[in-house]
Amino acid sequence: MRRLRLATADGLVMTRRNMAHLVRTPEEAVLYFALPVMFVLVFGYVFGNGMAVGGGGDGYREFLIPGVFAMTMLYGMGATGGQIATDVARGVVDRFRAMPVARSALLTGRAVADLLRALTETAVVLVCGLLVGWSWHRGAGRALLALALLLMLRVAITWIGIYLGLLLRNPDTVGAVVFPLAFPLSAVSNVFVSPELMPGWLGTISEWNPLSATVTALRELFGNPGLAEAGGSWATENAVLLAVVWPVVLTAVFAPLALRRYQRMGR
Repeated sequence: MRRLRLATADGLVMTRRNMAHLVRTPEEAVLYFALPVMFVLVFGYVFGNGMAVGGGGDGYREFLIPGVFAMTMLYGMGATGGQIATDVARGVVDRFRAMPVARSALLTGRAVADLLRALTETAVVLVCGLLVGWSWHRGAGRALLALALLLMLRVAITWIGIYLGLLLRNPDTVGAVVFPLAFPLSAVSNVFVSPELMPGWLGTISEWNPLSATVTALRELFGNPGLAEAGGSWATENAVLLAVVWPVVLTAVFAPLALRRYQRMGR
């Protein structure tokens, strides 16, 4: 029990360290917080003018904003992996391992700090969405459930980023790898268009995409429209369940991989 309390205290210290780094590098914060705003403006007003959604008005932007929420969580993987790789490259990890600090503190502190940053990014998207005409229509309870699903996705993405940072050890390499991973995942999803409008095989892949599960669940909980009628697939009808299962599975896979990689680095 005492070891658990000490590990928790060390994890909170690492969380504070990571948050202090974010405050002291405002240019980095501006970059990551500006990304979802650009998504909304470019896709909502440029490409969205050619998209027809039932109800007219701001229909496509209401369709888009849940996808932007999820994309913001996904692209946070680059910041997570880059900062872990920077700590490795500069010898910070080695110094912490030589100190009387819980071995798990560095990784759990990073995960908690990313979760706090995710809340701030979500607030940015929320304000931006309200300004362009988006809203939720099914009460505060379902909106909070949608937020919980979104943060579950971010936890899974964070552990993937931590693993990549420990594996690659170079922030430039992490940046070069993350985009080729994140872009297809977001492109072959229902963030911008419904899977029903894609070729059959591609639509099936899109429906089972972990990102699509969270986005579909958010649209359902927020009461936002879709571009096409639901195809009746199991993945579409059970989107909320999949939005829980996918993050749990990804976390169960990548969190142990990251911890194992971290332990092997000291051998």
